[in-house]
Amino acid sequence: MKTAEKLAAGWLLTLGFMFLSLSASAVMQKNAMDRRIEPSLRQVIALNDFRNQDAVNVLDNTALNGLIFGVPTSVLGVWLALGVYRKSRDERKAIKEQTTDQLQSTFYRMIQENNGRITLVSFAMQLQLPPATAKQYLDDQAKVFNANFKVNEEGGVSYHFDV
Repeated sequence: MKTAEKLAAGWLLTLGFMFLSLSASAVMQKNAMDRRIEPSLRQVIALNDFRNQDAVNVLDNTALNGLIFGVPTSVLGVWLALGVYRKSRDERKAIKEQTTDQLQSTFYRMIQENNGRITLVSFAMQLQLPPATAKQYLDDQAKVFNANFKVNEEGGVSYHFDV
């Protein structure tokens, strides 16, 4: 459904842009037809007041039709695109909240089970996280809870939280 909404928004924006471009082109062509002829060229052109009224009518209709079809199509395309963006943003936010809740619950459970002692490896393995992400999370929690660090001979870090 999300892909269909993206495609629909893209097509509507494209069509709206095409209609509005057509309208703008017709207005520019009409303005070019209405431009005055320079005095030096009037001698060459015998009929300086000649105006092709049929062409002006066609350009007026083209400009009006372009606006009639272009504005609603563009507005609908923008509305759909914003809807897709908002849904995507809300989904990312929900996933982030779910991940944060899972990290927090696992963190508290491990503190309780191990009497306040957590190692980086056990935390990363429990949540299947990359070591850098697990270390960053444990460092942040250690700052919040004033935890102590212990480094063993192999360089492994263990965090000790007061329970």
